[in-house]
Amino acid sequence: MQEDKKIVCPQCSAVNRLVANRPASEARCGKCGHALFDAHPADADAASFDRHRNRNDIPVLVDVWAPWCGPCRMMAPAFAAAAGILEPQVRLLKLNSENEPQLASKLGIRGIPTMLLYKGGREIGRVSGAMSAEQIVDWTRAQLGSA
Repeated sequence: MQEDKKIVCPQCSAVNRLVANRPASEARCGKCGHALFDAHPADADAASFDRHRNRNDIPVLVDVWAPWCGPCRMMAPAFAAAAGILEPQVRLLKLNSENEPQLASKLGIRGIPTMLLYKGGREIGRVSGAMSAEQIVDWTRAQLGSA
């Protein structure tokens, strides 16, 4: 039997209960009314990153990027496409390292783009370099299969 899950809203960061027997595609935030899953990565700042990482009952895949980074800009459409495939099993976030340099440093980001995968608040995978949507999906599923 499936269990209810806690899902953080990509818009307002409120924690919501996703009822197990209801379609995730129809779920809306109880606070702001935004769809909990809209097949797009959510932008994250330090506070929302921590909330998503620590309060979601689903894995969280984070793309650490910067606007001046050519490979980051090239990978952005692929990361967005991966969101359409991986949601609602995985939450996808975009973290701008230029806006959050302290967090990027704390996370040990040495190069961008870097993807970080979290499950239960713990980092379970990390990879640097631009990837296609298919590579992002395959890498994420492989990491979750071995976690």
